[in-house]
Amino acid sequence: MKNYDLIIVGGCSAGIAAAINCKRLYPQNKIAVIEKLPRIGKKLLATGNGKCNITNLFALEHGYVNKGFTEYAQNRYTPDKVVEFFESLGLICYSDSCARVYPESNMAASVVDSLRFELERLGVEVICDTPVTDIKKNGDSFIVNNAYGCKKIILAAGGKSSPSQGSDGSGYPLAKKLGHSVTNLVPALVPLCGSPEITKPMKGMRVREVNLTLKGDKILAKTQGEILFTDYGLSGIAAMELAAPAQKYINNVKRNPFTIIDFMPRMTYNEIVEYLQNLCKIKGSCNVDNFLTGFLPKTVGIAICKATSLYKGERRIDELSVKEIKLIAEKVKNFPLEITGTKGFVNAQVTSGGIKTDEINPETMQSKKCRGLYFAGEIIDVDGGCGGFNLQWAWASGMLAGELKD
Repeated sequence: MKNYDLIIVGGCSAGIAAAINCKRLYPQNKIAVIEKLPRIGKKLLATGNGKCNITNLFALEHGYVNKGFTEYAQNRYTPDKVVEFFESLGLICYSDSCARVYPESNMAASVVDSLRFELERLGVEVICDTPVTDIKKNGDSFIVNNAYGCKKIILAAGGKSSPSQGSDGSGYPLAKKLGHSVTNLVPALVPLCGSPEITKPMKGMRVREVNLTLKGDKILAKTQGEILFTDYGLSGIAAMELAAPAQKYINNVKRNPFTIIDFMPRMTYNEIVEYLQNLCKIKGSCNVDNFLTGFLPKTVGIAICKATSLYKGERRIDELSVKEIKLIAEKVKNFPLEITGTKGFVNAQVTSGGIKTDEINPETMQSKKCRGLYFAGEIIDVDGGCGGFNLQWAWASGMLAGELKD
């Protein structure tokens, strides 16, 4: 049996950050990272559309699930400190207008390589092609797969999102075996399914800067940003950020929520009515198909007109009554789509849910149930929106766990 001071289960963002920080703090420690895939960091390669959105400079203000639990780690390893960490690896970063931070190369492979090279430089052993199927507590130590022993262990095995990239939920049963509880799990940051009879004719159409409101028996969530219509429902960042609350509502209430789209949030209803009345004068001889093409894609405009139940494509615009114009303006501001589910964990970027936060010490990431056991990253019941927020949590929690504080 090979023995280590620390074994980290999971060779992606949180696990790698934990390994590097721990080895820098305790150079004498013998550390191993165990990864089920042939190489470490595979999921990182897909983040930020292949550019790797490392962090977000506004992460401390972000509305994470269980935000209070995250605050110690996030304040100890702020986005600025995460950028400094990568600079210490030789990786130069830049931030865009939305405070999203990327490697200067705009290549996720640069991030993975910089992390991998540092593990090698520090002498951290990386054991790939090795799924962890069993962890036993053995007095003050642990035995992994009946093959490896260690004094302390960090579970950074990820959630259930994107299982092809190694995050298949296998860490949860390991945590349960060591005395922990896992919340209900749902896919997050994933496209929405529903109302295909409405969305399919608009397939491929993008609308930027809309407001979305998810409603059940009350308002469940609000987002804003770009949406993309698909043959099965709705994608785009603003829609994907509604996935977790939508799926939780469906699971708990057994009813489908609706997302209400405001296609023109920067204009009031009255301003839109006035605008459309002016359009009637400008485009009066055109048919209704072209009524809204001044500020929305044509197929989206047709769908809005159809939603009024007054639509007849062969009608001229100047034939519309004031009542019809007001109904169209109402649909521009309040366009409903029923949501029946999501595209699931296989297409999700993040898992919502995980190890219960009240079972973990937020100032150390150590288990309150099992001394010597630590957690980091997505396996914990913490998740955020698009834009580098989830990776920021992974780095911060991983580096804090790597301190191995009691």
